[in-house]
Amino acid sequence: MTRDAIATLSADLRAEARWTNQRRLLVLHGDRDACLDAAFTAVEAAGIDDDDAAILSTREGFRFDRHRPKHARRLLGTTREAVILDAFAEFSPNAIGQSVGAVDGGGLYVLLAPPLDKWPDRRDEFDESLAVPPFGLDDVSGRFRTRLVGTLRSHPGVAVVDVGGEGGPRADGDSDADETDGDGVDGGANGDSDGDGDATADATVERDGLTGTDSPPPTPEPTVPPDATFPAAAYESCLTRDQSRAVSSLERLREPGSAVVVEADRGRGKSSAAGLSAASLAAEGRDVLVTAPSVAGASALFERARALLSALDATLAVDEERRIELADGGGEGGVGSGRIRYLPPAEAAAAAGDADAVVADEAAALPVRLLADLLDAPAAAFVTTVHGYEGAGRGFSVRFRDRLDSSDRRVTDVRMDDPIRYARGDPVEGWSFRALALDARPAVDAAVADATTETVESRALDPDDLLADEHLLGEAFGLLVLAHYRTEPNDLARLLDAPNLSVRALTHDGHVVSVALLAREGGLDPATREAIYEGERVRGNMVPDVLTSQLRDPDGAAPTGRRVMRIATHPAVRRRGLGSRLLADVADDRPRDVDYLSTAFGATPGLLDFWAAAGYRTVHLATTRNDASGEHSAVMLRPTAEAGRALAERHARWFRERIVGVLPDSLRDLDPDVVRAALAACDADGAPAVDCSAYEWRVAVAAAHGPGLADTAPRPIRRLALAHLLDRVPDGADEVADAVDRAGDGSDLSPTEERLLVDRALQARPWDEVAEELDYVSPAECMRAFGRALRPLVERYGGDAAAAERERFE
Repeated sequence: MTRDAIATLSADLRAEARWTNQRRLLVLHGDRDACLDAAFTAVEAAGIDDDDAAILSTREGFRFDRHRPKHARRLLGTTREAVILDAFAEFSPNAIGQSVGAVDGGGLYVLLAPPLDKWPDRRDEFDESLAVPPFGLDDVSGRFRTRLVGTLRSHPGVAVVDVGGEGGPRADGDSDADETDGDGVDGGANGDSDGDGDATADATVERDGLTGTDSPPPTPEPTVPPDATFPAAAYESCLTRDQSRAVSSLERLREPGSAVVVEADRGRGKSSAAGLSAASLAAEGRDVLVTAPSVAGASALFERARALLSALDATLAVDEERRIELADGGGEGGVGSGRIRYLPPAEAAAAAGDADAVVADEAAALPVRLLADLLDAPAAAFVTTVHGYEGAGRGFSVRFRDRLDSSDRRVTDVRMDDPIRYARGDPVEGWSFRALALDARPAVDAAVADATTETVESRALDPDDLLADEHLLGEAFGLLVLAHYRTEPNDLARLLDAPNLSVRALTHDGHVVSVALLAREGGLDPATREAIYEGERVRGNMVPDVLTSQLRDPDGAAPTGRRVMRIATHPAVRRRGLGSRLLADVADDRPRDVDYLSTAFGATPGLLDFWAAAGYRTVHLATTRNDASGEHSAVMLRPTAEAGRALAERHARWFRERIVGVLPDSLRDLDPDVVRAALAACDADGAPAVDCSAYEWRVAVAAAHGPGLADTAPRPIRRLALAHLLDRVPDGADEVADAVDRAGDGSDLSPTEERLLVDRALQARPWDEVAEELDYVSPAECMRAFGRALRPLVERYGGDAAAAERERFE
């Protein structure tokens, strides 16, 4: 096949793409230089201008807009008529997910790859990231690329051309050449269309990618509702009928007590619809608070809002990246002095009650707790991707919708199906969903409805089994998506190829009902442990890193652990003990060399209780909040061998010793119920001695039974509170999907009294704040309740020293 034949094929693909307003995928595989040369021939033959094309490559010297593949995120929210992804270096599944959506209808997505038959055996930079210590590059498999190649050779709308050349497996990913100025690239890479042509002289077409579609599918036109209250210009800015329907539904944000949920696949214009609505509300003088996982994620919303306000001739008093404020009285119909402002998720959750309306863009990527806090606003909209790179789709609908539906909000649901940039049925979108498992979802409810702990089978899901069974892979990966608010295409490759990861599941009639993703950690050599202790980051060893680097344990990475990265149970069968059963199986069927199990997560009372019920103990609470979740992370361990027991015992003891100093400082604002649950789950061997002097006992007894003040000597009061909370049996895990029944803890203090101990004795918060938080009528009444809460503690821990003093008041 000659260069002219590649040009002809590209022109045919482009013509069909433009006729159908869809996209086509052209795969060029073989020698890298030959692929680059052929790619430029293809783009030129397709009649695509240089300004309308982008290339992702580590090579330089191109005439197109060029980014490195690891910076593919920069294409999110942009459009091109052609995008070329050079997969020879810095290739990752994320690079596909981030770049494929940038191709407009009628355009070409061009993938350059090593020979497809050899690509799965190739090892590059992404594989190196999977080779976490103590594993090496040779331990990484090529299953993801095997599956990817299979989709390229079978999916409609994908043309595959072998451009020839050597291009055998390499381990260095051409890394030496990648830093050059591109001089090593012949012909097209430098924009020289009359290259020598030899690179494609022996090329062959394996698939032409033409679908034979006669006409594009119809797309309904947008409409302006006759009773619209938003400006007509907002509807005239819509590109599809779905988008105008979404804007119409978002008019309900004008009404207090309303909530609107807008769900769509990527590229449907949902963020633009939200921006048009935000601008319409601001034009009425309303305060619109916008949040998203990042400020960049809200850029499309702000862009469309600015465009509409300009069309309304609004005068902007403030026009910044994160904030738009309108001057009063200007523009069409007297635009009001409203505003649109962005805050990060945790800050937005705290400020929601001060806004007129809140819009959460990419809501599925935010934790449920923060989404629930956004309901403090008079009206709220939750806009999210169902599938696609940004989406966690069904996780949002399952985890948050229960809370939303049980609230007093009037909920309006909108689904957007019409693509904005290309027509329905686009084969490139279908290919990307399949190749990256973006549409993976759990089994249908009816298939697992009868599952119980007695009917399920416990099994390890071998990566080869997942590769061979698309239904098994889809159900398992779909559940794992539910377990986390952020899942990327790279996670699919890790699942299939990373040597440190394993999967265990419970199945019912062959369907996955509960799944756990496990990561092997620790067991590191002395040199690596020393490097971690000195501050070096070691991939794939999160818990050993925390124990060694942050908590200063030189031997923290010596024992071998297995971290439960994610665990999820099918929504249709939660609260049946399946998650607890799965964790028990993980412990029972662990490899013999595993010394402990671990977990790390954003701490909530329910989750802490759940993991405590499974035998895990608290060893750490992070002193800063996670930017995305707004929660303090907890680390918990469950020992399974002697080395693990020694590790867990010393860290539980150290946690108990340092928590008294941390709570009144960096953890002063931590939820008291999180403190209660974390301390109850500590279970450090040897309860802390309340080693008070005779004088301190007199102060403590007087504060509990007589005229004394706890503030006179806080140390004994603090130690009494700590001893009680460490002795508590954790509460039942009522807030967790797979809660297990727990016996009562036999405490003689109520939850409110324990919160009082945390707020005042451990976190040293002012009396007036504590009284307001716990609904006491006054600080004085709060102080009296505090004294009453101390009485059983003085009796339990005081012994003879306190008893003699207590007799004075009896």
